[in-house]
Amino acid sequence: MPTIFRIMFCLLITASTAFANSPEPVADDWHGALTIPTGKLMLIVTITTDDDGNLSAVLESPDQAPGQKIPVSEITIEDDHMHLAIAMINATYEADWDDEAQHWSGTFSQGANLALTLERGLPPNKPVVEGLDGTWRSTITRNGVDLRVILHIETTDTGTHAKLDLPDMMANNIPVTNLTNTDGQVSYAVPAAQGTFTGSFNDDGTITGIWTFPGREDATITLTRDPDDQPATTRNRPQVPTEPYPYKSEDVTYNNPAAEGVTLAGTLTIPEGDGPFPAAILISGSGPQDRNETVFGHQPFLVLSDYLTSHGIAVLRYDDRGINQSTGDYAQATSADFATDANAAFAYLTTRPEIDHDAIGFVGHSEGGLIGPIAINDNQNVAFMVMLAGPGTPALKIIESQNRLIAQSQGADEEEISKSVELSMMISRAAAASTSAEDAEARIRAIMTPEVLAEFGVDESRIESAVAQSSTPWTRYFLKYDPADFMGAVRCPVLAINGELDMQVPAEENIAGLHKLLTNHNDATIMALPGLNHMFQTAKTGALGEYNDIEETFAPHAMQLIADWINTRFGTDQQESEPNHDD
Repeated sequence: MPTIFRIMFCLLITASTAFANSPEPVADDWHGALTIPTGKLMLIVTITTDDDGNLSAVLESPDQAPGQKIPVSEITIEDDHMHLAIAMINATYEADWDDEAQHWSGTFSQGANLALTLERGLPPNKPVVEGLDGTWRSTITRNGVDLRVILHIETTDTGTHAKLDLPDMMANNIPVTNLTNTDGQVSYAVPAAQGTFTGSFNDDGTITGIWTFPGREDATITLTRDPDDQPATTRNRPQVPTEPYPYKSEDVTYNNPAAEGVTLAGTLTIPEGDGPFPAAILISGSGPQDRNETVFGHQPFLVLSDYLTSHGIAVLRYDDRGINQSTGDYAQATSADFATDANAAFAYLTTRPEIDHDAIGFVGHSEGGLIGPIAINDNQNVAFMVMLAGPGTPALKIIESQNRLIAQSQGADEEEISKSVELSMMISRAAAASTSAEDAEARIRAIMTPEVLAEFGVDESRIESAVAQSSTPWTRYFLKYDPADFMGAVRCPVLAINGELDMQVPAEENIAGLHKLLTNHNDATIMALPGLNHMFQTAKTGALGEYNDIEETFAPHAMQLIADWINTRFGTDQQESEPNHDD
């Protein structure tokens, strides 16, 4: 679920100096609430100063990610004006000091411009609500589809806090507000969904009540609390390799000469033996990713690199720029920028004597399968390309199909789906036609008239969320993407595979698109793999909510297909060792 924050954990803080007209002392906690489409969002800015008077700061969103500090990359205070830049989330705050009110008053910008007043100190504690602490579970049924509801309630020294997980909609840690328990009558609100719950305790300790959402039928659900002695759920991920590995593993760093300030950090795994070995560079999908492409406790790139290296193929996987140990500005980067990172990885491998420099290729997952062709257009020395759920149709087509399939999997009815997809595509086309973030905002506001809002049954808050989500550099580049602009220059061998159950890059239309684009290619293998989802897990339906539940990280037969395809073309004659996990 999109939020106003894209949480990162890279602790890079740029210091600057406070000037004489700033409030004294400026080094302190400051808090304020943004009014966003989903309700109120509390922010805490903590400013500190070193012995030389240089300032640094971190930002926290206790409603979204309590305790997680986002570094402020720039902070200046001069002539009663504060400037904050938070590069990791592509946000800024410009404010002026109100001496009479003793607070900062200004604008927080992140796609949309939102008023934000910062008061000194930490925000007031939340009320304590007795008798509800614990994890509560239920199910909502929509058009025959069961959607899990998990409510987490915890009382701490700052009050009672509640969050909601909707795992089948890939939405977790959704803020819950207005929680009450009065004489056995329980209620709460979920601003992100514009929903409310009102219910009462039953004799057996469960809570039965009514979920109310605008534009949908009310739903009766019963919440059941987990037993106090129930052990914490642990995710079983049996394919994660364990040391000692039957190959060499080395942490490496290398610069991207095409991007100032970008140094990539990754792990290079090299088979045992003399070599030189073919090498695969793993390119991650969309969103900030570490070198293992970690998601829901799965580490697909760690599992894949283990398999490939155990079968005679060296592998380089790396943290996205600005993520984990890699430097750079993730928030301002587009797929074209990430393509230069991939080519920097290629250049690094050409310095390694263990690697066959004529057998270095890309293995890209999802957006990584989009980045690969872009990079190859600038680097014809790439020996091969493996597209794992890479796009074969324009991005706008993918978005349309993806929205429809995911909505169907979540139980939406056809009328609801049609309206949702139509509005989404209106916004996406406007952003795709834009020439700048400002142009995107203007185009979106122009189409989101009161008449359109009424027709689609949404309120004005949808305008701000659409602007925030659609005006970033990455989004505007992605929405313009058409593989036809790049695939013609791909002359190296290509393996393109999709899971037949993929709902994010739908297999049928993308496989057909790639067949058309690569009709005249002399070494292209294109196929859909039955029973696999977007993550190449063996799945039941392909719904996004299954990703976490499935123990398998990467289907072994899909990894074998990749390894065999590469080794057939570039493999050495050395004896291949077995992987150190169960296939």
